[in-house]
Amino acid sequence: MHATKTIPIVMANVGDPVAAGFVASLARPGGNVTGLSNLSPELGTKRLEILKEVFPKLSRVAVLWNPDAHGPAIKELENVAPFLRVELRPADVRVIKDIDTAFETASKAQANGLITLPNSMLVDQRAQVVSLASKNRLPAIYPDRETAEAGGLMAYGPNTNDNFRRAAAYVDKILKGTKAADLPVEQPMKFEFVVNLKTAKQLVLTIPPNVLVRADKVIR
Repeated sequence: MHATKTIPIVMANVGDPVAAGFVASLARPGGNVTGLSNLSPELGTKRLEILKEVFPKLSRVAVLWNPDAHGPAIKELENVAPFLRVELRPADVRVIKDIDTAFETASKAQANGLITLPNSMLVDQRAQVVSLASKNRLPAIYPDRETAEAGGLMAYGPNTNDNFRRAAAYVDKILKGTKAADLPVEQPMKFEFVVNLKTAKQLVLTIPPNVLVRADKVIR
């Protein structure tokens, strides 16, 4: 966006493009950017609900977040946390070196659960995040299946492969003459819930059968 205000830019996996300032609104982007939003703020509450359902005794949840990008998502979580009788323990993660510090903060806060908000850096560093969650014996739920496949306990979020396929349709329309400003930002149509039973076994945790049957993928 800093480089051009004229060449169309198609998003495929952005949390809240309005809050980030990428578009004026979902219905009317208004500039040279359009594409797909992954419903980041709203899905955080769904992940918290799943974590509480699986672990009813959950009382303090560490949240790995970037204050520069996740303001709306934290507000959503803060709104629902009292109803779930859960206290949030936010831990700032802006750069890689913050990851270790965030888990130290979670440990000092006596967190007994973990949520990470959508963050490409955390996905890239998923091996470190999963290792620290295991070391601190924190049942966790992540926004991307890649982290669950790398050893994370659970993941719930949009099917990003489907988002990228749909993004190609935007490119097609733009190449045929439609302006990016006239193409509404769309939201995910496919979601996936992944459970890693190998990790559950390592943490000596039990995933209820009624939760397992809802999983799109179970790693055994």
